[in-house]
Amino acid sequence: MHQEIKPNAVYTTNETQKLLKISNSTIKRMLKGGLINANKVGGQYRILGKEILRLVSPEVEKKAIKSYLNIKKKVINTINKW
Repeated sequence: MHQEIKPNAVYTTNETQKLLKISNSTIKRMLKGGLINANKVGGQYRILGKEILRLVSPEVEKKAIKSYLNIKKKVINTINKW
């Protein structure tokens, strides 16, 4: 079964562990080492889907950054014309 990782969804460490097919100790190491960004809510970590996607596909992140920079450039050019 393949589950789609939604970029703006919030996942628990347990859900992230299942999605990445990694052990509990591995997810803990990744969190401690700063390999995956997470926020603590009520003493438990919460991980954004885009963080999980970044781990499995750096290419997706690169495309998103490139797209963002292109849009930013167009906005700046439009504002500068005013």
